[in-house]
Formats: sequence, structure tokens, C-alpha cells
Amino acid sequence: MIVPYSHILILAALIFLLGLVCVLARRNLIMTLIGIEVMMNGAAIAFIASGLRWHLLEGQAFVLFIIGVAATEVSVGLAMIVGAYRRGGSGDADAYNILKW
Repeated sequence: MIVPYSHILILAALIFLLGLVCVLARRNLIMTLIGIEVMMNGAAIAFIASGLRWHLLEGQAFVLFIIGVAATEVSVGLAMIVGAYRRGGSGDADAYNILKW
């Protein structure tokens, strides 16, 4: 491996933390969705790096599942956001309390 394993894990952690900050700091539904996508990409980088480090293909198999879940999450999430925006007229996450008891 040309790049040290620790550097790749640091990069994956930074990308994951950027996604986490985006989820926690932003109140817009679309930005929350993008933050979740960034977090999944950080986890995928960590799985790929671990698979390359120990010469196993399981890391790449997990990344394929992450990509599938991310694609599903985007399609379902955007459909829900469009429906919520049409119903409530706002993209603010705090404006929607229809799922509360």
C-alpha cells in the first residue's frame, strides 16, 4: 500500500465527522440527507482501507451494500422530503412534528 493505513483511517474519520457536523448543525432536510450520505462515504472508505490492509474482499463487499443502501436512502428520502415540502411548505426539519405521538 502506498498510502499508510493510518492516513486513510484519519481521512475516513474526518469525512465521517464532516457528515455528522452537517447532520447536527443544519436544520434543512436536504442538508441532513447530504450529511448522512457523506457519513456513509466515510464508512465506505474505512471498509475499503481495511480490506486492502488485510487483503480481504469483505471490505469491498460491505461497500457494495453501503452503495445500495445509500442509493435507496436517497430515492426514498428525497421522495419523503418532496412530500413533506408539498404538505407543509417548508424545508425546515423542526417544522415537521407529524410523527410525534
